[in-house]
This record gives sequence, structure tokens and C-alpha cells, in this order.
Amino acid sequence: MADVLVIASKVKKYIKDKAEMNTSASTIEVLSNAVAKLCDQAIENARSDGRKTVKDRDINPE
Repeated sequence: MADVLVIASKVKKYIKDKAEMNTSASTIEVLSNAVAKLCDQAIENARSDGRKTVKDRDINPE
């Protein structure tokens, strides 16, 4: 994936503040891919409901 969908500095800070751990560069790519998959599924959910707007109910992280 070419586009990064998460802010690396925010993710690194969150992990550092929460657990005193460092974050590898590959973690950002994996998280970005996970966000893209969530968005793709949300788009399909909205489309199947006949909407052109993705809503919070379209996102199912499980």
C-alpha cells in the first residue's frame, strides 16, 4: 500500500505512553493496512444499504 492512513508519530507516542515500548516501522504499515480493510468493508456496508455516506455503524472491527 502506498498511502499511509495512520499518523506514525501519534501511534508511536500512544504505545510509548501506554506501555513504555518502542514501535517498529513495519507496525505502521500493518496498522495502515488494517485501517484500509476496515474502510473497504465500511464502504461495502454503506453501498449495500444504498447510501453514499459511510457511517459509524458501517465499521465493524471484529
